[in-house]
Amino acid sequence: MKKISFPIFSVIILTACNTANISGNNSDSSDAKNERTFNKAYQQIKLNDLKNNLYIIASDEMEGRDTGSPGQKKAGEYIVQFYKDLGITFPKKLGSYYQKVPSSFMKKRGGGNLPDSENILAFIEGSEKPEEIIVVSAHYDHVGTKNGVVYNGADDDGSGTVAVMQIAKAFQSAKKKGKGPKRSVLFLHVTGEEHGLFGSSYYSENPVFPLSNTIADLNIDMIGRDDAANRGKNYVYVIGSEMLSSELKIINEAANKKTHNLELNYKYDDPNDPDRLYYRSDHYNFAKHGIPVAFYFDGIHEDYHQPTDDVEKIDFNLLQKRTQLIFTTAWELANRDSRIVVDKK
Repeated sequence: MKKISFPIFSVIILTACNTANISGNNSDSSDAKNERTFNKAYQQIKLNDLKNNLYIIASDEMEGRDTGSPGQKKAGEYIVQFYKDLGITFPKKLGSYYQKVPSSFMKKRGGGNLPDSENILAFIEGSEKPEEIIVVSAHYDHVGTKNGVVYNGADDDGSGTVAVMQIAKAFQSAKKKGKGPKRSVLFLHVTGEEHGLFGSSYYSENPVFPLSNTIADLNIDMIGRDDAANRGKNYVYVIGSEMLSSELKIINEAANKKTHNLELNYKYDDPNDPDRLYYRSDHYNFAKHGIPVAFYFDGIHEDYHQPTDDVEKIDFNLLQKRTQLIFTTAWELANRDSRIVVDKK
């Protein structure tokens, strides 16, 4: 998650989960086949897969994944190969998994002399409403190496990175069974977040799909730990879910009740929040264009932006639960009859 300095401002596997009826408007809510398809996809989000991928993404070999660095590019190659192995391709319009984010773009926005970098886009086309897009996003950069010490960024945002990958795997497993999402889903790994939300800013100014057809962004930035205020709890901060739509928060809460019933903490929705977290991760570059967002976050813990943000400190059980919640919300958004409303400003 981008750092700023100004001060102002029980695991329940779904045996009969009716996700299609989370919002109460889907006529196929009793379809047992859809329930079974969802459940099988949901179960693809496995703890060991999250762990195995994170041990690679947040390894010393990736050199802290600073924007445009060789280590970040190596992490990007690993992510792309993951999608290739699953048979998940890229947007046809883009022509590859990579969307270049030029050095010049970042420099004009305070990025100093950062080299060219890339967003990574994987894409599953919807079966019924392919022109409507759900975005599931996370940044895959971190702060690099300082004085010879690697800042691995296991939580920030290795945890979000591997969560997006597993959510993609879950959707793809359903597609392979002929039950893919009705709407398209874009799995967006953005660069340059730590230096100024550059990758998501570039995407929002150069969208591969029209922003008018982008239904929502579910952004994942740090979901593998707990903070001091919630130590040992099954919780997640959810930020911004009712800022633009009266429906998104309701859908997410229903998904939560159908899964792990985590404690959903809305502390950072307070307009007087001094940390201003609503403005500090990549979802904001969608929200400022009127696209409903939900930002999933575990809090600012003692290893935030420290070299001690290592994989060994990740709570993988909690990471799995949070990832399954986000998948369930994305599934509902992708498969409900009507797109969610934008009725707030």
